[in-house]
Amino acid sequence: MSLLEQLNNDMKQAMKNKEKEKLSIIRMVKASLQNEMIKLGKDKLSEDEELTILSRELKQRKDSLPEYKSAGRNDIVEKLEYEILIIQKYMPEQLSNEKLEALIQETIQEVNAISKKDMGKVMSAIMPKVKGKADGSQINKIVQKYLN
Repeated sequence: MSLLEQLNNDMKQAMKNKEKEKLSIIRMVKASLQNEMIKLGKDKLSEDEELTILSRELKQRKDSLPEYKSAGRNDIVEKLEYEILIIQKYMPEQLSNEKLEALIQETIQEVNAISKKDMGKVMSAIMPKVKGKADGSQINKIVQKYLN
């Protein structure tokens, strides 16, 4: 089942259950996917393109969360946390820290990285492998730990 089909099914279920917030979030994600299809002039997005859009939507919310927390806007914080929760349901399963660290160490050896100067090489090699399965900032921290 494609992501759009899954979103349509979940949208129908949210309507039946009268879950207005969930319905709104699903519609927002679906609109982002459809806008990207129009922008690219395609009838259907690849799984990789869908994942890129979901990751972008998730990152936007996670990035704005600390700002609203520091401003004391708990109403918006709760809404964003719920949006993050819903969007994460459509993302692939996240890698555990152990698996992520092992993958990063393996990649560091593959590209023969030895210092922080090689950070770009490592990041460009690792990101396609973990796309949607790990947070970029988390990966960055682990890579920096091993490239000291």
